[in-house]
Amino acid sequence: MKIARLLGAAATAVVATGALTAIAVPASGQDLLNPDIVPAMERDLGLTHDQALTRLKNEDVAGKVTAALTAALGDAFGGATFNAATGKAHVTTTNAALAGKIREAGAEAEVVKFSARQLNSTVDTLNAADRSAPAAITGWGVDDTANRVTLDVLQGQRAAADAFLAKSGVDKSAVAIRETAAKPTMYANIRGGDPYYIGGSARCSVGFSTTTGFLTAGHCGALTGGGALTGSNGASLGSWITYRFPGSDYAAVRTNSNWTPVAQMNNGTAVRGSSNAATGSSVCKAGSTTGWTCGTIGAKNQSVRYSEGTVNGMTATNVRSAAGDSGGGFIAGNYAQGLLSGGNTSVTYFFPIGAALSGTGTTLKTS
Repeated sequence: MKIARLLGAAATAVVATGALTAIAVPASGQDLLNPDIVPAMERDLGLTHDQALTRLKNEDVAGKVTAALTAALGDAFGGATFNAATGKAHVTTTNAALAGKIREAGAEAEVVKFSARQLNSTVDTLNAADRSAPAAITGWGVDDTANRVTLDVLQGQRAAADAFLAKSGVDKSAVAIRETAAKPTMYANIRGGDPYYIGGSARCSVGFSTTTGFLTAGHCGALTGGGALTGSNGASLGSWITYRFPGSDYAAVRTNSNWTPVAQMNNGTAVRGSSNAATGSSVCKAGSTTGWTCGTIGAKNQSVRYSEGTVNGMTATNVRSAAGDSGGGFIAGNYAQGLLSGGNTSVTYFFPIGAALSGTGTTLKTS
């Protein structure tokens, strides 16, 4: 039997002689989305129908502006977020002389102390020291809103965080310590948009279709020994191409002739491509446990310390999820963002789609 729906939850600018050229941003080409996405945004983001549509259009334009400015500013780029109140990209820079040009490009501008390069370098240094980090530290990563690297530690364990930072040698002024109530856990025994099963017992989620099968979370393979795969109907699904965890959290499956990967989410939302939506942008995920839920994109380049191992380079969200959603796809509008890895009651992390595609050598199936 052929299965048609296999997927789960799935202007240029230059700097010349110190001047930033204006950016021509095309009108939003975003298609009318599947009906499920707007009601979910209304419910989870507290928006009216018209507000949800307007926000999606604004985020589409802001994303184009951000991409152009990221390239144009180079080492002077500090970070970017989406300002839901104004509907614009909020772009930061370490070079005050470029603030006016950022505004001319259609974004809000702010001068900050640290560049994105400096903050990401700080994350790299902390990543290298991961093995020596105490168990009380639950992760770290870039927070574009604060222009700092945030380091999360269990409540009452701030001294452990201070000692770790001192030993790591990073610039402590670039780091903000944040206490958290609970450690993140992985959702290995869970579904995403469409469920699949490993070894007849463990359950995870399909993320996004590829031209040969689909992407999902790497820990679904690594923590189960890469067992035999079956689909939601009990039929043989295919075989693992590769999986990686810890360090990263992605996997690829090659499906067999029983299944036909299609370029849409399991609620019908079309997948047009992939992107890297700005912090503050709306994002939704399809999960077989919690269904279609939405929220906003938070801090990026997060290193999350699970008990089973650390995963680097992830993105935080406030999207609701639970056990059964691992591997499910996060999508902003019609553009794939990443694969659900894990989280706790207040945050859900996804591993970026670009790194997953590159790491698996697969091609996203798009319509």
